[in-house]
Amino acid sequence: MSLPKSIPEVSFFRFLNHANNILKNPLPFHSENFKKLGDIFRLNIGLGKSVLFCRDAGLLQHALQKNQKNYTKSYIQTKDLAKYVGKGLLTAEGEHWQRQRKLIQPAFHKSQLVLLLDTIQQTILEELKNIKSGKPMDVFPVFNDLAFQTVVKSIFNIAISDADIASLQHTTEATQKMLVQELRQPFLVWWFNLSGKTKKHLDLTQNSRIILKRLVEERKQSNTKHDDLLYMLLGATYEDGTSMEENQLVDEILILFAAGHETTSNALTFTCELLARNPDSQVKILEEIQRIKNESDDIMHWIKNATYTKLVIEESMRLYPPAYFIDRVNIEEDSFNGILLPKGSTLLFSVFEIHRHPDFWTNPEEFIPERFLDENTKFSKNYFPFGAGPRMCIGNNFAMYEMILAIIALVEQFEIIEKKEPIQIKPLITLKPYNAVLEFKSR
Repeated sequence: MSLPKSIPEVSFFRFLNHANNILKNPLPFHSENFKKLGDIFRLNIGLGKSVLFCRDAGLLQHALQKNQKNYTKSYIQTKDLAKYVGKGLLTAEGEHWQRQRKLIQPAFHKSQLVLLLDTIQQTILEELKNIKSGKPMDVFPVFNDLAFQTVVKSIFNIAISDADIASLQHTTEATQKMLVQELRQPFLVWWFNLSGKTKKHLDLTQNSRIILKRLVEERKQSNTKHDDLLYMLLGATYEDGTSMEENQLVDEILILFAAGHETTSNALTFTCELLARNPDSQVKILEEIQRIKNESDDIMHWIKNATYTKLVIEESMRLYPPAYFIDRVNIEEDSFNGILLPKGSTLLFSVFEIHRHPDFWTNPEEFIPERFLDENTKFSKNYFPFGAGPRMCIGNNFAMYEMILAIIALVEQFEIIEKKEPIQIKPLITLKPYNAVLEFKSR
């Protein structure tokens, strides 16, 4: 019987020595370690704790699909993130997650999403009015507002005050930044607690919960049918015939805000950044738009037939996956390809590195949308823009519909002026763009 393969280690002192750079952007540090040490290494983070960083797509599939019952999400989501957004689908585990997933899944079925398409389309067109031609502008705030407004109006298809929306959006973004500090500077958590910084952000979350409870109560009292997610969720029942309790419903809405707008706004911004550096792709998208709109006025027809637009978005999410890390902890001891994983090992899978792994991807650093014409590539074991397995993102179809419609509307109205400078990134809980300054020309 062969001995287990040893896992290379990165010392705590090296981690500490690079702490400032890791806080700003940990990806170069991890990339260097992968190049030196291989597809898996152990990072010692002090106090006897360590994390396994992995870019082995086979091990990720093992943990998320083949042996997923032996893996749970780490404290990063089940505890650290949950204290800000509650126990919704993203942060729940075990029977509680299974019960919630079964209840909520029908609300995100394609047949139900069709009811939201007019709302999504109108929101996109309204928000794109904030793009002004002939003047360089940071496009991320536009897409950030667009994605947040789309989520809000898809959940609450009613008039919500600008003050409430601004408060909800501020809380969502501020708590994410706070969580990043806690995760990347674990040795300062005591100070965040002592100084009241953590409490300040927990208070923001509590204020958001008060707003959401008020909106839910107003909806219940109105006794009016709406084609939105809230109407579907209020009408959904468990197997015993009961409905979601109010606090649980608020948890799920907070999760939709956190996961539903951030990833989409990132992906849309990166897509535009890539289109600015690949003007030929803009021409192809514009030709496709003209064809599909001549064929039909039906929004779903546009979505289904915007083939090249979808390829561009898929390639954008390969190069810049919004959910660029996936975490898991094994409940019992496990092994994979000769690697022993002791019980309770924390694994962080780098989707960013898996999506650029030279052993699988041809010219991995290049923007080549046509690579996804190959169905074997699109559904490969090396592509995880929405995760995989039972915990795959429940809103993946919603996100794709929204992004396709947004790119169609944008390219139809504007030409993105060519840009040569490298794309800048800012990895937080999600992979965010940085300094995404683009210039637009009205068509």
